[in-house]
Amino acid sequence: MERAIYDQMRVLQQDHWWFAARREILSAQVARLPLPRPAQILEAGCGPGGNLAMLQRFGEVCAIEPDEASRLYAAEHSGADVRHGLLPQSVPDFGRAFDLVAAFDVIEHVPDDAGAVAALAGLLKPGGYMITTVPANAWMWSDHDAAHHHKRRYGLSGYRKLFEDAGLTVRRASHFNTLLFPPIAAVRLAKNAAGRTGGDEAMPPAPLNGVLKAVFGAERALLAAVDLPFGVSILLIAQRPPLGPS
Repeated sequence: MERAIYDQMRVLQQDHWWFAARREILSAQVARLPLPRPAQILEAGCGPGGNLAMLQRFGEVCAIEPDEASRLYAAEHSGADVRHGLLPQSVPDFGRAFDLVAAFDVIEHVPDDAGAVAALAGLLKPGGYMITTVPANAWMWSDHDAAHHHKRRYGLSGYRKLFEDAGLTVRRASHFNTLLFPPIAAVRLAKNAAGRTGGDEAMPPAPLNGVLKAVFGAERALLAAVDLPFGVSILLIAQRPPLGPS
């Protein structure tokens, strides 16, 4: 990503509606997994560490991050072991396998997405889980994607196939950021049609930020009950097959 995007994430990751509500949703999804307590957890592409404290509620967390400034910031503010690495070719050796590997809006940045999924799958213990999110819908491509150096946006079936081809069993594949999908899609399409540039990252005024967080955060309860048929993003949870009886 551009240097300015990393720096902006550091400022926004705690309170911006998208980051804050997404953490609530992802925390609820992790809590539903049958992980040991404490679990051994790896976050790939942690950026400036906005999700590390949430993951640390479930166990001991390590992380990988290629951007040096973000890596140092994440390590300092979380106390986690955050190492340099780049998917799929230079994944650091933590000397262990993991109960959970998380990659939140990471895989869309990697040219070799199949190789990235396979590399992360290889870090799982037998029976371990991978939880990932990516942007959905190729037709929603905008300057936001270009500024973030996305390589693609995904359809649900194609994204699911990456994990199946890596030998994982997909346990859940759902869209999310569904309730706000109509206005977000409308704004993206209007900007594209008008040839306007600029991303979506600015902090809204506090009242609007609170409303957007509440609306997006309401999907925590929805996703506890059903998979969502459309949305701005995709959530996928996969499992490495457990060892069979000896």
